[in-house]
Amino acid sequence: MKIDRLIGILSVLLQEEKVTAPELAKKFEVSRRTINRDIEDLCRAGIPVTTVQGAGGGICIMEGYRMDRTLLTSKDMQVILAGLRSLDSVSGSHYYGQLMEKIKAGSSGLVSGRDSILIDLSSWYKDSLAPKIEMIQTAIEERRLISFRYYAPKGESSREIEPYYLIFKWASWYVWGWCRKREDLRMFKLNRMDALHVSEAKYEVRTFPVPDLSNENIFPGKIRVKVIFQPEVRWRLVEEFGPDCFEMQGDGSLLFEREYTDEESLINWILTFRDQARVLEPEKIRQELLEIAENVTGIYKD
Repeated sequence: MKIDRLIGILSVLLQEEKVTAPELAKKFEVSRRTINRDIEDLCRAGIPVTTVQGAGGGICIMEGYRMDRTLLTSKDMQVILAGLRSLDSVSGSHYYGQLMEKIKAGSSGLVSGRDSILIDLSSWYKDSLAPKIEMIQTAIEERRLISFRYYAPKGESSREIEPYYLIFKWASWYVWGWCRKREDLRMFKLNRMDALHVSEAKYEVRTFPVPDLSNENIFPGKIRVKVIFQPEVRWRLVEEFGPDCFEMQGDGSLLFEREYTDEESLINWILTFRDQARVLEPEKIRQELLEIAENVTGIYKD
């Protein structure tokens, strides 16, 4: 749309001292004649855009003209600064805090003295996570391979990957990239990584879409589970799945029905409720829980 292109051209002129019409035409994928008409429209709107002819010439905003060099609102700035603070809470450096101060200095009129949004992404493992995040971020920027020892439910393995994204999802940090061992895209949890090393070797960037991190794609439902929960754990069900995830029964208990991805995750989740949950279906999960209970009983009887 033309209005979007005009705003884009204005943003470029606010950030650059001078730019040529061919550069703008290439950037916005239009003809040079269209750029010339856009510049005329900006002038008619009261923005003093001038054109300098000859070598070293170009299009610029008139020298001495003062204008707020941002098209953001106060609310926009508050959200941006909150996001920068959240990144600094897990970063091994103070880069985001320093960047935040630069933005504040240039946008003092848009930043109030009181912060209304506070986000802290750090965890109990901040001391071990921050160095990993910094190393992986550097590797992504420089397109370098990383290697590490990985601890998974199915066992331990040594991996070498081409890192593409650092991801914060499901309250944990992950790295997403091309695993050379599996010859496929994989996501690895940072807390399960050990002996992380950034190689001097670089990799050629592969072309593929941005990862689909929707729950439906990462955790496809495979197991239909039916559980009766005691009312004392209602708060957990509401916290994890929302207030409509269960049906109140006549005796006050809660009937929960949902699909789960794998048996191991389901069993581990049920066990966190101790004696406040009774699985009705599937029968296989009931039997495995019974076997676990008998094994635990045997351990403590001994």
